[in-house]
Amino acid sequence: MSKAKSDKTSPDLDTPTDMPRAAVDKISASLNTLLADAFALYVKTKNFHWHVSGRHFHDYHLMLDTQSEAIFGTTDQLAERVRKLGGTTLRSIGDIGKHQTIKDNDDSYVPPREMLRELMEDNKHMAAAMRKTHELCDDQGDSGTAGLLETFIDETERRTWFLFEASRQEGGNEA
Repeated sequence: MSKAKSDKTSPDLDTPTDMPRAAVDKISASLNTLLADAFALYVKTKNFHWHVSGRHFHDYHLMLDTQSEAIFGTTDQLAERVRKLGGTTLRSIGDIGKHQTIKDNDDSYVPPREMLRELMEDNKHMAAAMRKTHELCDDQGDSGTAGLLETFIDETERRTWFLFEASRQEGGNEA
């Protein structure tokens, strides 16, 4: 099947696909936003991992390290999915900055409970964005990307739950 290529795609990167170019472009754009947000959330989670303090330091430090690894683990799969579809993906930190919707946190100090709550909200944002991309994939008949996102949504909801429960403890609701 012959397809018209956008100006962004080099002929050397012309991955064969049976999907229409318009579908590839829409899904790739949505996945690139998810990818940029995954990188932004990874860095923010690592930042908080490095700078968490207080009486729950050990538990939070380990939880944030585990969560950052899981978030980083999604990046290659998201980018490779874009390429499998015949799209192009992010190329630099600047490109990530142009696409990310999750806000950075450059504060010199963030109290632990605020860290957890901010990450909880960011993970909720990611889950909602993944659901929106999943709907787009369903509309375009892209079951491969939809299936990948289902797993990522579940993992993101788990992180949200853990952050919620941990932030409640810090807030004085412990037994």
